[in-house]
Amino acid sequence: MPFFVEGYIDDHKLTVIAETAKKAFAEAIDWHVAKQLAGVSISDGIRSYSIAEFSSAMALMEIASTIEALLAG
Repeated sequence: MPFFVEGYIDDHKLTVIAETAKKAFAEAIDWHVAKQLAGVSISDGIRSYSIAEFSSAMALMEIASTIEALLAG
């Protein structure tokens, strides 16, 4: 599933497509911290997340996946 990372330099919107959640998160952090872009967000095509929201959502999905694996095994 592709993820879209978006950020702004002045009034110009930049977008990159990442193949995984991990790559999208890494790109968003790089843009926000190293390149100091404003308004960095990550979209899964349905919803747009701030970096913090995306981190929480991915952590909750990982926890749910772990619990499912434990219950199945």
